[in-house]
Amino acid sequence: MTGLVLIVTLALLFDFINGFHDAANSIATVVSTRVLSPNTAVLWAAAFNFLAFLIFDTHVASNIAKGVAPGVVTLGLVAAGLVGAVVWDLLTWWWGLPTSSSHALLGGLAGAALVKAGPSALDLPFFGKTALFILVAPLLGSFLGYSLMKLVTILFGSRPHRGVDRISRRLQLLSAALYSLGHGGNDAQKTMGIIVAALIANQQLAPAPLGMTQHVPFWVVIGCHAAMGLGTLSGGWRIVKTMGMKITKLEPVGGCCAETAGAITLFGATALGVPVSTTHTITGAIVGVGSVRKLSAVRWGVAGRVVWAWVFTVPGSALISALTLVILRLVGVPV
Repeated sequence: MTGLVLIVTLALLFDFINGFHDAANSIATVVSTRVLSPNTAVLWAAAFNFLAFLIFDTHVASNIAKGVAPGVVTLGLVAAGLVGAVVWDLLTWWWGLPTSSSHALLGGLAGAALVKAGPSALDLPFFGKTALFILVAPLLGSFLGYSLMKLVTILFGSRPHRGVDRISRRLQLLSAALYSLGHGGNDAQKTMGIIVAALIANQQLAPAPLGMTQHVPFWVVIGCHAAMGLGTLSGGWRIVKTMGMKITKLEPVGGCCAETAGAITLFGATALGVPVSTTHTITGAIVGVGSVRKLSAVRWGVAGRVVWAWVFTVPGSALISALTLVILRLVGVPV
């Protein structure tokens, strides 16, 4: 039981780090457009990240819990996966790069499982669908961001800038809230899935029959949303600067379109039970909005650094978790 408590604590720590690492996703646009002050923005985002549990079913958590064969999952394997995700998140936060905590977690879990039991331990269709959405999420976010911004430009381009700006500032409060709901609804569920896998491995929870949705205890749902909300409150200012100011210059109307595009993408993915990267989604939306003015409005050098960080997230976290599993074996921890 002590091992299970340590795993749950480590998982909630990851969720907290996910909150402050990905706080930039929820608040970068609303802060960079000066619609809200940084302190007010994190309070706004944290509240809606927490309230997401009232809206979304736990399809994503169920899929993640079943991503690795139940017979392979042990507390040691889950611990190694979490260490890989936590270390990668802290490194990229320090570098100021908006990488995906979701893919760091999945990469960590996959790396540990591969070392222990090989490819047969993984639900390859699930991981394949997740890999596909590494491309789909930013492209869809970019397309929706571009389309919404283009539509707003056509409808309101001839109106006085001051009036459009005033309306956009009010609407951005709503779009930021929707995006934070989408962020909490998708990202918190990933940690729920890890805790559920640990509970099953420790025989504290029965695995769902084949084809059925895995039950997620309510205390796990509340705990994960609370940890993410608290992490968001702590902010991730290094990444806010990259997301909201360095990729492209945003005004309130652009921020509103980017957040709305991101929210639509996240709501759809969560309904389908697909764990997508909120970072990839909002970055794509920001690039789409910025490219409406002209392609040179996007700082492609910064965007390129971000994309390279995405590419290395899964192998980076997988390598860390694999090394962690090897070290646990060497010191005699059952894995």
